[in-house]
Amino acid sequence: MTTVSIPQLVAHRGFTANYPENTLLAIRAAVEAGARFVEFDIQLTADQVPVLFHDRDMQRMCGQTGSVQDLDLAQLNNLSVHQFGTFGYKYVGNPITTLAELAAYLVTQPQVTAFVELKRNSLQKFGIATVIARVFAAIAPIKSQCVIISYNLDALQVVRAESDYPIGAVFDFWRERNSELIRQMHPEYVFTDIDQLPRWGKLQVGNSKLAVYECTDPDHALRVHRRGVDLVETFAIEPMLTQLHLRASTT
Repeated sequence: MTTVSIPQLVAHRGFTANYPENTLLAIRAAVEAGARFVEFDIQLTADQVPVLFHDRDMQRMCGQTGSVQDLDLAQLNNLSVHQFGTFGYKYVGNPITTLAELAAYLVTQPQVTAFVELKRNSLQKFGIATVIARVFAAIAPIKSQCVIISYNLDALQVVRAESDYPIGAVFDFWRERNSELIRQMHPEYVFTDIDQLPRWGKLQVGNSKLAVYECTDPDHALRVHRRGVDLVETFAIEPMLTQLHLRASTT
């Protein structure tokens, strides 16, 4: 029997296929399903508390206008992060998750690596130094488990200069891997869009581990893994893990 190498899977915003994304509910479900890597997005509230949230506005996740940056944490705690367009009323009442709350959970899961994405809108509004300081304070209990990632390369430069956190550069287009700034930083990871990869050839970005988003097709994940992709982000962590391990055990 031939041994098949499979990529590491990253739970993209948690077990997002079944639970509201970027919530403790989704992250916990992903870990319980077997995820050893999770990714989530961080923004600051008006009172500069790091919370898990992806979008620039709250309409899709909370059915509210405005941004999480416009409200303080006490106000946000009155809202529901239930993703009505996907799940209807099933998760109404689900609270916003602070980064500190997530860290308190992940400290009990030392096998899990967390990719902490600093969102550009918060970096622009509050400044790189403020965002980094607030995030570092919140993740201090799980420092050894965290990788700081962002589209904002200036922020990653500061993380690199001021800490020993591993970093991950995020970009949408494969050609962006040649950025001089990325080369200078030598990131431990790079993240890019699976649909923007070249159709053939070896996939490699220096000595960085290559991660791609977003994939729910196990065969596609295997194909890009054979070409050099190390990690695959997926919204469907449980079925993807099952299918990949099934393919590995029956080939």
